[in-house]
Amino acid sequence: MDRTLTLNKLGAGSKAVVCSVCCKNKSVGGKLLAMGVVAGTIIEVLRIAPLGDPMKIKALGYKLSLRLSEAAQIEVVPFS
Repeated sequence: MDRTLTLNKLGAGSKAVVCSVCCKNKSVGGKLLAMGVVAGTIIEVLRIAPLGDPMKIKALGYKLSLRLSEAAQIEVVPFS
């Protein structure tokens, strides 16, 4: 059974492992890759803004804010 989702589907407090990053915007994709958001990276969703956008995540010690449109391009497998 395939448990792959996109990062924007996860709620606050969720953890997941990145499967792939497929950014249409090469600038954003490059920045994510430079910060270590690559396949195999563990990501934790720290919080989601009250109106739903952006979301704050933690990856490799970095705290990043992503728009939901950017998070929708990151495939992850959630775990508890």
